[in-house]
Amino acid sequence: MKLWQKEGVSTSEKIEKFTVGRDREMDLYLAPFDVLGNLAHARMLASVNLLEQAELVDLERELKVIYAQVQAGNFEIEDGIEDVHSQVELMLTRKLGDVGKKIHSGRSRNDQVLVDLKLFTRDRLELITKETKRVFDVLIQRSEQHKNDLLPGYTHLQIAMPSSFGLWFGAYAESLTDDVALLQTAYHFANRNPLGSGAGYGSSFPLDRQLTTDLLGFEGLHYNVVYAQMSRGKTEWMALTAIANLAQTLSRLAMDVCLYNSQNFAFLTLPDALTTGSSIMPHKKNPDVAELLRGKTNRLKALPMEMTLVLSNLPSGYHRDMQLLKEILMPAIEEILDCLDITAYMLENIQVKTDLLEDKKYDLLFSVERVNELVIEGIPFRDAYRQVGKEIGEGSYAASRDLKHTHLGSIGNPANEQITALMDAQLQGFGFERVRTALDALLQ
Repeated sequence: MKLWQKEGVSTSEKIEKFTVGRDREMDLYLAPFDVLGNLAHARMLASVNLLEQAELVDLERELKVIYAQVQAGNFEIEDGIEDVHSQVELMLTRKLGDVGKKIHSGRSRNDQVLVDLKLFTRDRLELITKETKRVFDVLIQRSEQHKNDLLPGYTHLQIAMPSSFGLWFGAYAESLTDDVALLQTAYHFANRNPLGSGAGYGSSFPLDRQLTTDLLGFEGLHYNVVYAQMSRGKTEWMALTAIANLAQTLSRLAMDVCLYNSQNFAFLTLPDALTTGSSIMPHKKNPDVAELLRGKTNRLKALPMEMTLVLSNLPSGYHRDMQLLKEILMPAIEEILDCLDITAYMLENIQVKTDLLEDKKYDLLFSVERVNELVIEGIPFRDAYRQVGKEIGEGSYAASRDLKHTHLGSIGNPANEQITALMDAQLQGFGFERVRTALDALLQ
């Protein structure tokens, strides 16, 4: 029987298929976290005398067996079982009889799935953050490696001023520090305990909600039981917003790679191993990796709006619409992790072309350098601007490639040390170690 099923009452197969949908598939992501939630809940029930100590020992033993099965990839939701919560409770009941049935005391499927989703989202945001740091490290390394290799800077896709590969790589590194700040916000949304809220209105049992908060390593709890249920959707939306923000950085980087790799720009090349060919044009080396990265990340940018539409016009309390949020969030997490991995690999292997600005077609890039030379000689800036404009118009302009950029964050001083310190400071704000210590203790 399902957790909610009554004696002598059944739901038609057609309705069951429609209402369950892809939930059993998505719930496999939640399996390890459902076990963790059960471990914490069981300990709390024992602390308030709703479980005997011997019963707790049996439950903990069997839950750790199930956790090991999950970690080994041997856990499955059986045919006819509605969700991961039902499967875990069924496995406990088969082993322990009535003791297995006791674990649902003081809990609803509503706060059970909520805690699973909080733990899952928190875990995956940590993975995303660590993969983002990996990409960041490659960008900083490449920025330092090529800080003296000049690159044309563009505005309106017109050549504008000299830039450098150091600035280009470093710009995306600093962008990732902002993306990590938003990931941290999403992490804090996920890192609050909803257990004890039940179906959204609490329980008459004397539940110790602070205990489960501590056992699961949450930094705090959702105090109001109604709001705990209202956080469903809000947590997922915030995670998707952070993912979409990160995807925006990656999609822009991918577009730059596509552009700079083309023969007309020819600023960088992708090695043969990272390109594909054409079925009829033997010269082609297509940057498919960057193009697919651009396409995948552009799709991710749309997902917060998709989730917003699912949540539109819902009043307080739980609604089955929220089941669909898993189908948006979970594949998106897998996608962004894959995109981060391929981005790091692509950046490690990109080949930069040096001495680009020696070509005379880039002479006009140095017009501002000429203006600044005149200003240093004492000519007012506006007059110097007009003078150089006149030189360009008359054909007497001569480009000076002697750059003197020294200020913080410029060609000669890309501020990679400061950007790295900024990233390190952002990472300190998550508190990953506190969570790991709590979960390790729970599983001992």
